[in-house]
Amino acid sequence: MRDAWYADETGLWDYGAPAVAGEWKWPRGPDGAFFAVYEFRRTCGSFKAHFWAGQRWESLRGHADPLVRVGLDTMLLGLIWKGDDGEAQHTEPGFFCSDPGFSYGLLIARSPDSVRELATTWAGVRPRLSGLCRGFVEHAADPGRWIGDFDEFTALLEDWGCVLTEAARRGWGIVGLSE
Repeated sequence: MRDAWYADETGLWDYGAPAVAGEWKWPRGPDGAFFAVYEFRRTCGSFKAHFWAGQRWESLRGHADPLVRVGLDTMLLGLIWKGDDGEAQHTEPGFFCSDPGFSYGLLIARSPDSVRELATTWAGVRPRLSGLCRGFVEHAADPGRWIGDFDEFTALLEDWGCVLTEAARRGWGIVGLSE
């Protein structure tokens, strides 16, 4: 995957080309049909925003409608939140690579089946997100910090929804890498 990502023919490293956060980058070349890159809005390419979204969810979840809580617990446990016990794994054993020598920087690895399940969960939760606003403001807001307000929180969730929906549509898994 790194070879495909860094290959000059993908065009992904064309620093002169305009890039829009919140949209897909479709690579050119022979590997273009097998992967794409999604640039999350308001993250500056950092996983910190995702980590902090998990922290905000931890502060908010006890005040969320039970249906929303169950759905977002499922979705975020699969992607970015460590869970109540701090032990959630965001990489599925056997999917992508389980060799520690090759898994440096692997943050998230979800199989196509898992992605379909998470996309279905997202579709059920998305219409109910606005009901979290008051609870977020009261229990999770931290203005001026990563994912410190409700709009930033929901924007990140919407971005994840976009990733899950498109990957599920294509029958793809998802991989998050840190470099």
